[in-house]
Amino acid sequence: MTDLKRVLGEAVETAFAAIGAPPELGRVTPSDRPDLADFQSNGALAAAKRLGKNPREIAAAVADRLAGDPRLAGIEIAGPGFINLKIADATLADRANEIAADLRLGAGSVAVPRRVIVDYGGPNVAKPMHVGHLRASIIGESIKRLYRFRGDEVIGDAHFGDWGYQMGLLIGAVMDEVPAIRALVDDGNASGAAPADLSPLDAVTLSDLDRFYPEAAATGKADTEYRDRARKITMGLQSKQPGYYALWERFRAVTQVALERDFHALGIDFDWWKGESDVEHLIAPMVAELDAKGLLVDDQGARIIRVVQQGDKRELPPLLVVSSEGSAMYGTTDLATILDRQQAFDPHLVIYCVDQRQADHFEIVFRAAYQAGYSQDGQLEHIGFGTMNGTDGKPFKTREGGVLKLNDLIEMTRSKARERLTEAGLGENMAPAEFEDIAGKVAVAALKFADLQNFRGTSYVFDLDRFTSFEGKTGPYLLYQAVRVKSLLRRAAAEGFGQGVIIISEPAERDLVLTLDAFDSALTEAYDKKAPHALAEHAYRLSQAFSKFYAACPMLSAEPAIRSSRLTLAATTLSQLELTLDLLGISVPERM
Repeated sequence: MTDLKRVLGEAVETAFAAIGAPPELGRVTPSDRPDLADFQSNGALAAAKRLGKNPREIAAAVADRLAGDPRLAGIEIAGPGFINLKIADATLADRANEIAADLRLGAGSVAVPRRVIVDYGGPNVAKPMHVGHLRASIIGESIKRLYRFRGDEVIGDAHFGDWGYQMGLLIGAVMDEVPAIRALVDDGNASGAAPADLSPLDAVTLSDLDRFYPEAAATGKADTEYRDRARKITMGLQSKQPGYYALWERFRAVTQVALERDFHALGIDFDWWKGESDVEHLIAPMVAELDAKGLLVDDQGARIIRVVQQGDKRELPPLLVVSSEGSAMYGTTDLATILDRQQAFDPHLVIYCVDQRQADHFEIVFRAAYQAGYSQDGQLEHIGFGTMNGTDGKPFKTREGGVLKLNDLIEMTRSKARERLTEAGLGENMAPAEFEDIAGKVAVAALKFADLQNFRGTSYVFDLDRFTSFEGKTGPYLLYQAVRVKSLLRRAAAEGFGQGVIIISEPAERDLVLTLDAFDSALTEAYDKKAPHALAEHAYRLSQAFSKFYAACPMLSAEPAIRSSRLTLAATTLSQLELTLDLLGISVPERM
């Protein structure tokens, strides 16, 4: 199946070629004036320069070539040479019936599927997720779903931060705070065996770790001896000294519970729950291999890979592979992860959905990976994103100015969703469990659509009151529109009304079909640019088009052929809207 823009584009390109103009100038786009035309081509202006003719003369010649095409109800030339195209009602009806009968609802798929890994989430062990993790999780999940739907074989990897210097800092802080744990760790390290009694570790909670880490990090920056001790502990952990390793395992266990809770609340799941520690066994042989290839350079007791290339406009620092204390660094585990993924999955593409502020780090790691032969140029791609800001324009924080935990934001949004549902009378006559389920879906829709309606590279302002509204460009509005269609179809079924062949006669029907037809273009843009906002925009336009159709075109009271046609249009709209929202990671309730 091919969308109307592509079909018309091929026809217009053929017409341009027939008059001696480059066919690519026949590109067709949706009309800037939908009141005048459905599509337009502006290529006559460029063709006129190439051929040395008047642009209106070029446009007229193209229009003559298109005359008689049964798919077109009208061809007009406007302004200096714009070609306006209006689709025939019968062509729109045929396309609508195609979409209605298509399990993919008009969506195409990739010609050659690829193996793709999406690296997103990126939570750190021993710390609860905060709002800074929200965008990576939401955007990464949508890209994973989008690529999978388009036909690629996709793996989503959470990629925990659980093996670097921060672990050394935290182990030292906990040992300082709890003498019993210090004794357990020291005994395990001294004996070379796992401690027999691990019960003192049970006292360590995630809230404890959340409190210890900022203090330890600040001390590490100011105190050289403290920092050096943390690095030595890191090296001991990475060599699996039993005491350090036992405490680290406790960190990982208590963190996992919170991570699964928060990700589940957001409707996010991973195929791989891997962390930096999962590639620990690869690091020593990898370092030896890098050395044998002549890539490692000694630098003040450390070992580095220089990644500067000829033609660079700015100098990138080297990749620090082994610290002066002998421990593997953050970039080292990233490099080993690339190697691990190559061995386990041999991906054609790895997408890193990580904060834009990490762009330089990934550029350095990617260059090192290409030098080492662990990946081919272009197979590793960092897609950055901006920050989520509060209404004051600054990064979203608590009222006290601290970093807001992700679970707290989820609960805030769920509470506001309950309030909104109650205000609108949408939760009446529901069992408490159903009401909570709907409130959860509304909250997730509010959070995700607030984010995904923006191009990922930009920052945006999150306004809780605005984005939980059932009016305007919000996730709850989209859910309400989908639920309204479900209610309509239930009423029709209860009255014995069925669906039938789609016929087109009203302007609102035309607009709705043209919007349904634009689904594949939105998918293609989102896929090519790795930018889900194109899908979010399509969902919103589809909801608006249906709302106008619903107001202008009576359904249940229409005569039978029109009624069955419009019910099919409504059902097709619902299916495509639910599919689009699902690709954004948003679930639609059955009712409100």
